Amino acid sequence: MKLYTVTHQGKTLVCLEGAGGTLIPLPYETMNQLLRDDPDHRAQVLAQGASAPGELSLDQVRVLAPIPEPMQDVICLGMNYQKHKAEAEQFDAQAFTRDRGNAVYFSKRATHCPGPGDPIPGHFDIVDSLDYETELAVVLGKDAWQVAEEDAFDYVLGYTIVNDVSARNLQTGHKQWYMGKGLDGFTPMGPCIVTKDEFAQPPAQAIRTWINGELRQDAVTDELIFGIAYVIHELSQGMTLKAGTIIATGTPAGVGMGFDPPKFLNPGDLVRCEIEGIGVLENRVE
Repeated sequence: MKLYTVTHQGKTLVCLEGAGGTLIPLPYETMNQLLRDDPDHRAQVLAQGASAPGELSLDQVRVLAPIPEPMQDVICLGMNYQKHKAEAEQFDAQAFTRDRGNAVYFSKRATHCPGPGDPIPGHFDIVDSLDYETELAVVLGKDAWQVAEEDAFDYVLGYTIVNDVSARNLQTGHKQWYMGKGLDGFTPMGPCIVTKDEFAQPPAQAIRTWINGELRQDAVTDELIFGIAYVIHELSQGMTLKAGTIIATGTPAGVGMGFDPPKFLNPGDLVRCEIEGIGVLENRVE
């Protein structure tokens, strides 16, 4: 199933994609309400929606980020693909070298997430090294506390695409990543949430990024150093991961800072993020 947040005739709708790409509005005001719903009731609602006739088509609506206003900051993993870890350390060894034995977690402020077609604000008054990071994001469908690794996927509702936009000068200059990752508009997301039943667990999908038509990132989402099940297990040992939690699992090699010289983003650049089976998230830098 694909779940969308869209606007139609001035109204925001949460929709399920039906046959032929039609959209079926669901009885939720927001995606957050769907995510907070009792899992058994939500399953019934989705099953009923899947058998209903479609009322709209994608070309009749404006697609927003599936979760335009997350209930909390996005949990992110840093340097979770081996080749990206190497390119980050080469760019700034002091800022990015980490012990391989432990996952690198950080929080990304996301008060509002741009959707497909929305601009990425460059904040060029304070940013001189704007970068992109296409990532598979995990969306939890129920509260997770002290989860065994073998049970972790029971807590996953589905997956979406996140572009972990980064200001490298702020990220390295502050010696921590919160500001450099959390400026307004730095969490483009979309185009939809695809429920976990559409994929193997863990997903092994092609993940790619194009900048102005140039392929920069090209990997597979099962190449993570720390896998999805391990991450949910480890985090949930000491913190409750509430339903609606978004976990961005890391980006592969090919980000702008990985080139010599670096290929950072400029105003007007078109960033195309794609994950097989989820779709395309495309945004232009302004």
